[in-house]
Amino acid sequence: MMPKAPLSTQLVYISFKSMIYSLNSPTIILTFLFSFTTFNSFLAMGSSSKSLQTILGTPGVRGKRVTALSKDGLIDFIQTIIFSKQETKEPFYVLDLGAVTTLMDRWTRALPMVRPYYAVKCNPDPAFLGTMAAIGSSFDCASRAEIESILALGVSPDRIIFANPCKAESHIKYAASVGVNLTTFDSSDEIEKIRKWHPKCALLIRIKAPDDGGSRCPLGPKYGALPEEVAPLLQAVQAARLTVIGVSFHVGSGATNSRVYQRAIAAAKTAFETATQLGMPRMRVLNIGGGFMSNTQFSEASSSVKAALQSYFGNDSGLTVIAEPGRFFAESAFTLTTNIIGKRIRGELREYWINDGIYGSMNCLLYDHANITCKALACTSNRANPTCKGARTYSSTVFGPTCDALDTVLTGHQLPELQVNDWLVFPNMGAYTAASGSNFNGFHTSSILTYLAFSDSN
Repeated sequence: MMPKAPLSTQLVYISFKSMIYSLNSPTIILTFLFSFTTFNSFLAMGSSSKSLQTILGTPGVRGKRVTALSKDGLIDFIQTIIFSKQETKEPFYVLDLGAVTTLMDRWTRALPMVRPYYAVKCNPDPAFLGTMAAIGSSFDCASRAEIESILALGVSPDRIIFANPCKAESHIKYAASVGVNLTTFDSSDEIEKIRKWHPKCALLIRIKAPDDGGSRCPLGPKYGALPEEVAPLLQAVQAARLTVIGVSFHVGSGATNSRVYQRAIAAAKTAFETATQLGMPRMRVLNIGGGFMSNTQFSEASSSVKAALQSYFGNDSGLTVIAEPGRFFAESAFTLTTNIIGKRIRGELREYWINDGIYGSMNCLLYDHANITCKALACTSNRANPTCKGARTYSSTVFGPTCDALDTVLTGHQLPELQVNDWLVFPNMGAYTAASGSNFNGFHTSSILTYLAFSDSN
């Protein structure tokens, strides 16, 4: 009798047995090569195999195909997709689940005292959400639909914060019906809605951060109680017989000045003290919001947060600190590949049209003030050297597919000579991209496929 295979091998084998394409989902995953090499590539991941075991069985991923990536193997994987699955040459994403687990490890090492509630609005891809749930994240939801998507993964409602300070009454009723019992507010009208439709809900008062830290997308103009509004709002909560358990703030999406967290945490401490002066029960939750990025900014931001927590809350035993990171986890985990559908030469200038653009995934250029880049993949015109290493480059413009001249993705970007049906690869395309896309001009962002991979960062 053959000895029983290790659990990690069994899970990979199960994933082979259950690989079925879903006609109802845009996520389609590339088939493994059924070989000992593929098994061994997963098993050789060592400590990563435990994360892989958990992820393969989670809703959103279970029954789908996940391809093991060797170090620097992403471009090879993309070429495999192009040659084997891209008869129609449609744009597609690659989601690296291994990168997501690495980012969670990085968060836990840098901010072990801060529990992440992933901001679903940033990227609601089901496989990504399932992975985040499997590796321990809680979730920041802003609507009924987002709450439904998280509960559908089997996540307990006590791992959800309804972190929208201004909610529709019907959404408040729904949160009450499913047991989502933590939310934010910053106005007396919101207090009244919660009193009427969800009086058992625990509340966090959302305060306005003292400044936005040079963030890409400031939130202060829209949300957050001003310093002089905090005491009256807390008194209104007392009068409504509701329970405030803490303070929330958000320095803005993509904050570039990490010192803003220190000033915001100091402001939160003042709100805690105001509640004490009003004779309210001791507050026990601090929500430091989002704004975190996975580049070098994170080291600075995490150091700033830790120092401020020690300075202002060092003596507050029993304090729970949470955060609402979005782009920190999503941005670098997704890579977008687009097909060149048109070309024009004007002197030394090269102009290319691709099949995704400003009204699709690249809406981040307008709404998220993103800086994007791309690399050439000449799979059609130069198979011997598809990355065009050593080739002459030209100043190039890249247009999206719609008939709007605004749909311009890049200008003055250096690219090698490419041809129609070659490809452009855009890294770091997971934050506020497909989530905010449209179907303008008949180009359907929601139908862009996502292929799953798992890289080993060890």
